[in-house]
Amino acid sequence: MRLGLALGYWGRGPSSGHLPLAQEAERLGYDSVWTAESWGSDAFTPLTWIAARTSRIRLGTAVAQMAARPPTTTAMHALTLDHLSGGRMMLGLGLSGPQVVEGWYGRPFPASPLTATREYVDVVRQVLRREAPVELAGRFHAHPYRGPDATGLGKPLKPITRPLRPGLPVLLGAEGPKNVAQTVRIADGWLPLYWSPTRPEAYGPALADLPEGFVVAPMAQVRVCRDVAEGLLPVKAMLGFYIGGMGHASRNFHADLMARMGYEEEARRVQELFLSGRREEAVRAVPDAFADEISLVGPRERIAERLQLWRKGPVTDLLALAPDPASLRVLAELSS
Repeated sequence: MRLGLALGYWGRGPSSGHLPLAQEAERLGYDSVWTAESWGSDAFTPLTWIAARTSRIRLGTAVAQMAARPPTTTAMHALTLDHLSGGRMMLGLGLSGPQVVEGWYGRPFPASPLTATREYVDVVRQVLRREAPVELAGRFHAHPYRGPDATGLGKPLKPITRPLRPGLPVLLGAEGPKNVAQTVRIADGWLPLYWSPTRPEAYGPALADLPEGFVVAPMAQVRVCRDVAEGLLPVKAMLGFYIGGMGHASRNFHADLMARMGYEEEARRVQELFLSGRREEAVRAVPDAFADEISLVGPRERIAERLQLWRKGPVTDLLALAPDPASLRVLAELSS
């Protein structure tokens, strides 16, 4: 099981600790480092900054939001950074949800998310292969565009720049069983937001027969500490925000996943509290048991024991949300 460092996205401003953490992860032998985006910092610029100051560690987006860019633009970002980094780029994509897509990007959330994702990946792969001009008679990502307001002058094009690697890895963030099943069919890997090594059935039957070389790379908060309950507080804060605030009361993919993992009543309670403005109560309502099974928190010996569970399943890469160099080092030592 390879190790990766997940840096996420910025909060109120740039994090001065991200670059030193990435450099330390490379020194410790971590395989990859990942950036993200929501509605603030973007995923590609910090990754380029890290690429310029490292030499070996692979670089991934976990995830770049599909609504933020047309698929050709995303492919341009990926092939450019792949060249600049000497072939270290991995492209992780995610659809996000209606709240972000319509509220932040000002675009309609696709009526058929599976079709929209499939078309997006198709166009990205066409750009990266550069075998012919990009053409797709798609419902959401038609190339050339031939809608009712089109000029009729659109012409199929292929990238001027030759991609360094036509097979640059494309991974998808997916939560629902149908989305996970499609990810196994069309992508090179899967980026689970929450992974419980004891509940693989929550993600559907597709994980029972994965293609050779398929990457399963969940993120998990890692924290070496004496007090497990105290160490879980940041995990619970994250879950409270995602389950309570990253979506509408009637449509929240994160809350739905928590429900499928056996915590339906608790998920709805967290949503109810968060959406009513009682955010601290929402965080406290996140069960310690749920926060614990999707993270690695506690004394060194406890983390070592729990790592065995992660190694038994389909996980190929553990992406550590590690807030401090000490936890990063302990995880590297336990995995060596």
